[in-house]
Amino acid sequence: MRIVFMGTPDFSVPILEALVSAGHQVAGVITQPDKPKGRGKAVLMTPVKEKALELGLSVYQPARVREPESVELLRGLKPDVMVVAAFGQILPKSVLEIPPLGCVNVHSSLLPRYRGAAPIQWVIIDGEKETGVTTMMMDEGLDTGDILEQTVVPIEPDETGGSLHDKLSLAGSKLILSTLEKIEKGTAVRTPQTDENTCYAKMLNKSMGDIDWSMSAAAIERLVRGLSPWPGTYTHWNGKTLKIWKVRAAGGDESGDNGRNPAPAGSDDGTASGDISVLCGQVVHVDKKSLMVKTGDGLLELLELQPEGKKRMEADAFLRGYPVAEGTVFARAE
Repeated sequence: MRIVFMGTPDFSVPILEALVSAGHQVAGVITQPDKPKGRGKAVLMTPVKEKALELGLSVYQPARVREPESVELLRGLKPDVMVVAAFGQILPKSVLEIPPLGCVNVHSSLLPRYRGAAPIQWVIIDGEKETGVTTMMMDEGLDTGDILEQTVVPIEPDETGGSLHDKLSLAGSKLILSTLEKIEKGTAVRTPQTDENTCYAKMLNKSMGDIDWSMSAAAIERLVRGLSPWPGTYTHWNGKTLKIWKVRAAGGDESGDNGRNPAPAGSDDGTASGDISVLCGQVVHVDKKSLMVKTGDGLLELLELQPEGKKRMEADAFLRGYPVAEGTVFARAE
C-alpha cells in the first residue's frame, strides 16, 4: 500500500522500519520540527527524521499539520492509508479524511485503558500487571477511535519505563503489519471503544520525580521504575539534588495502590511500632552496602544513586564517597 507515516520519537522508529521492510511504499514521512536540545542547544533531528533519511525517504516537518498548506501537501502525497505512531500533534478532520482507507494509530496501551500521552510510564506507576499495543482507526477524539487489533505485553516485576518502551515499540512494529494486511484485504474488524474503565495517562514532567516520602514504599518503587530513564526520580539532601535510580521496597503495601492515599507517617512498618518520631524520608539504617529510608508505609532500600554533578553509582560506592548518618532526612523541594 501507499502510506504516509507520521511519527517523531524513538518509539516510532521500529514501526517505520517495519513498513519499509514489508515492502509498503512510504510516500512521505511527517515528523515534528527539529528542536534545540542539551546544554549547547544544538538543533537535533527527530529520531524518525534521522531514520527516514537513512532509508532514503522524503521527510516533511510542518509546524502545524492542520494548516491549509500542510493539508494540501498530504493530499498531494495521495496515500491509501496513513500510519501514525507518537506523532505529537492532533490530526484534524481535514487530514483524517484524506486517505481512502483511513488513518491508523499505533497506541502503546490496551485501549480504552490509558488514553493520553504517557501510557508506558503510567501502567508501571499504577502497578498494572500487563499492558500492550492497540491499532485503532483514528477519529477526532483523543485515542477514542475504533479498535482494530491488540497485542498483550506482560509487565515484569523489575520493568522500567525504558525497557517497557522498547518492548511495546517492537510489538507495535509487528501489529501494524497484521492490521494493514487485514485493511488491504477488507477483513479488518472495527470495535467501538467505550468510556468504561478508562484513565488518562497525562504527560510527564520533571517535577513528578520529586519523591514524596509519605507515599508507600511499594508506590515509590513503582514511581522510580516508571520514570526511568526520563524524567527520573530524585530527592534533596544537603541542599542538592540526589537522583534515585534503583530501589527495593522492604515491607509495606504491595496491593497495587498508586500511592495517592498513603498511610500516615508513623504507621507500623517495621521501624518501631507506631513510633511517630520517625519521619517519612528519614534514614533508619545504614551499613557499608545499603541504606534504608522510612516511607509512609514500609521501608525503601536505595540501591543506585547519583549525586548532583556526578555519575550514577551503586549504594556501596555512594556511601564510600558520601557518608550518610542514620537520622538523615531526605526531603522534597521547598
